Formats: sequence, structure tokens, C-alpha cells
Amino acid sequence: MALREVIKLPHPTLRRSAHKVEKYDKDLQKLIDDMIQTMRDEPGVGLAAPQVNISQRLIVVEYPEDDSVEDAKAKVFIVANPEITAKSDQVVSGIEGCLSVPNLYGRVERAQTITVQGQNQRGADIRIEASGWLARIFQHEIDHLNGVLFVDIADKLFQPDELEDAVEV
Repeated sequence: MALREVIKLPHPTLRRSAHKVEKYDKDLQKLIDDMIQTMRDEPGVGLAAPQVNISQRLIVVEYPEDDSVEDAKAKVFIVANPEITAKSDQVVSGIEGCLSVPNLYGRVERAQTITVQGQNQRGADIRIEASGWLARIFQHEIDHLNGVLFVDIADKLFQPDELEDAVEV
């Protein structure tokens, strides 16, 4: 495993639609391992392959499946070619940041509950039901695969010193 450089805006890879993952081989597994290590080192809760300058539809997420349970253990989700196949009508506003957009936060509306379908690291079909912050993380990371950043859809942006006021909104 190796750390990879997280590219920053305005790097052009962040604005491109990523290519479908076609090969489930040792090279993909190395990329996955590197992405997990990089995500943890940054530290973050999610990372999309375009953020490490690889134009593939691959995300890794590390977050508890149920964050309503105190001290819930974080789970690592690895999803190739993720698609949101269902969204709740209920939307929730929340503050987001991004490893590729340092020192900026934004208030973004996201679906409260989603269904994600894709493949695991071996190419087997998977389906994930996510709600709350886990749903928000998946939506954020999947946006990266389509060249969309939170700054594009935020209704308000904040500098780090304004964050305390933003959370109270």
C-alpha cells in the first residue's frame, strides 16, 4: 500500500466524468488499498478515484452503517461503478468539506436516504441502503465520478473560521 497525492481544484481530472471500471484485477486491488490508506491518512471518510488522478468510477467510504448507535464501528465500503438507483424525497441540509477543495466548506442539500448499486472489488454486484451521513458521503463521492464538486451545488460557502456560525444555521 502507498499513499497517493490527493489532487486539488482546479485540476482538470476533478471536472471529468470517470470511466467505468472494467477489470477487477490486482491493479484495481492495489488502487483500492492505496485509496483506503490515503483516505485514512488525510483524514477523510470517503475518497473517489478521480481525487487521486485516476479517472475510474471507484469510491471508498469508511463510516458506520448506523451512526445512531453510539460507538458504532466504522465499515469500509468499496464500490466500483456506483449508481444511485433510489433517493428519498426527504432532503437534509448539511455542511460538507472535501479533500480536493481545502479550506472551504459548503451547505449542501442531499437526499436523506439512498440506494446505491455497483460492484465490489471482485466484480460481484452489491446494493447498499444508506441514510443520514452515510447517504451524504455516498452522494458526495459519486458526484466526484461525474465531475461535480460540492462547491457546485452548495447554497452557501464558508471559510474555516466561519464554520461555527454555519453549523448553527
